[in-house]
Amino acid sequence: MPVYKIKVIPNSSKNEIVEKMSDGTIKIKLKAPPIDGKANEELIKFLAKEWKIPKNNIEIKSGKISKNKILIIN
Repeated sequence: MPVYKIKVIPNSSKNEIVEKMSDGTIKIKLKAPPIDGKANEELIKFLAKEWKIPKNNIEIKSGKISKNKILIIN
């Protein structure tokens, strides 16, 4: 199962993958605010579309209330 380190920047003007940082972390801008899990939902929806995989294959393993997250792809 692939594991990804993600850094989320919420409240951005659009959803986009910004860069892959030197430590391998993927920086992603999201339109959604970090309130009531909206940014997490938007992240999963966005990555499922970008990577062409079902949403239920993406799991936030850690960082549900942080900008830094660990994702597992099933």
